[in-house]
Amino acid sequence: MSLTLFNTLTRSKTPFEPLVPDTVGLYVCGPTVYDFAHIGNARPVVVFDLLYRVLRRRFGTVVYVRNITDIDDKIIAAAIANGEPIAALTARTEAAFHRDTAALGALDPDHEPRATVFVPAMVAMIERLIAFGHAYPAEGHVLFHVPSMADYGRLSRRSRDELVAGARVEVAPFKRDPADFVLWKPSAADQPGWDSPWGYGRPGWHIECSAMASHHLGPTFDIHGGGLDLIFPHHENEIAQSQCAHRTAPFARYWLHNGFVTVDGEKMSKSLGNFFTVRQLLDEGWPGEAIRLTLLSAHYRQPLDFTRSALAQARTTLERWYGALRAAPGKEGDAAAALPDNVAAALDDDLNTPLAIRHLHALASEVHKADDPAAAAAAAARLAAGGHALGLLGQAPDAWATAGGAADGPPADEVAALIAERAAARARRDFAAADRIRDELAAQGIALEDRRDGPTLWRRG
Repeated sequence: MSLTLFNTLTRSKTPFEPLVPDTVGLYVCGPTVYDFAHIGNARPVVVFDLLYRVLRRRFGTVVYVRNITDIDDKIIAAAIANGEPIAALTARTEAAFHRDTAALGALDPDHEPRATVFVPAMVAMIERLIAFGHAYPAEGHVLFHVPSMADYGRLSRRSRDELVAGARVEVAPFKRDPADFVLWKPSAADQPGWDSPWGYGRPGWHIECSAMASHHLGPTFDIHGGGLDLIFPHHENEIAQSQCAHRTAPFARYWLHNGFVTVDGEKMSKSLGNFFTVRQLLDEGWPGEAIRLTLLSAHYRQPLDFTRSALAQARTTLERWYGALRAAPGKEGDAAAALPDNVAAALDDDLNTPLAIRHLHALASEVHKADDPAAAAAAAARLAAGGHALGLLGQAPDAWATAGGAADGPPADEVAALIAERAAARARRDFAAADRIRDELAAQGIALEDRRDGPTLWRRG
């Protein structure tokens, strides 16, 4: 079965074939580093990490580029509000982003360019756009002239009036057309900026990704990803700048966009009290793996309602899956186990994670119901392989059980000491003492599992 992906550009699901055989170029819009990543920011991280994993399984070389936007008006405003230098703010926030994405099980991209490093490349691209008649300087600004591109709006499929209304650019008398957007803008003396042919200033947001993507992947590459909210104006403007500057088409051959995230059915909002960051959830004791599974529980193109009850269900699911791996010790990490065909087929069908998850549930049931240890071990190995394909089940089962996805409860060494004390009590037939220790542990959220053929196992929750 071939890999099929829904291409926003064509509004259709089509087989994916890379531009260069066995080599895939993937660019995803990364964070603007001025604050902690919220759960909506986390969805594209997990979605495109999954795509990266699928592509690596199918093709020889995958070059994954995810940028860091470290110059932006929001960054400037946050630094002023915090009373700290911009460099300190962006370094601190970028480090927090990396800690959060690691907790979500996301692989590092192959390249993570920072916008500030590529300002000279942006200036050179703007100069080409001016030379080719697609941009013009005006009062310290440089603007892209939208009417100069005949098929502008093809990605978002917006009417002329919609393009003007949604362009998110200020109305200014020096603009030739209301839809024209900023490539370069002047900076005040106390704002970050760079010298340019148009004066001291800084780049517009859209030109940043165009310069970084073309540097690492060339003027035409395979897949560009991001959230649904980026289709217009950001991705539409990336296409315009890139294709007009390089005189090539297309910019990206496939465009993938993940759906929005709501919380309890409503848009996230601090005023509603339903706004939370990945860091907040981790600090509350939710395991990163449960957050990841929750984000994968809906198809990536569909809306996702993210709730703590959904998190709790994801944690319960992981406990069941890890429990199945524990039931067949020695096979949970079998690297030789092949990815189950039905899981592979689900992921190859436009990343159908809900179907893949259902197949993992069936494999866990197969392990729990197996009478033959060899059959249970084989099913556990397939479960592990399927989980790994989704970026899940990466821990040792005993490590998951003893952590339980929670930060509270007694330390593991204390639990081990009490289990040893209980074993000694049972050996001397002091069952009252053994039961007391079991009850004491249960009151602290520790469940024991006595086995005939081995030591007592334990888990939190």
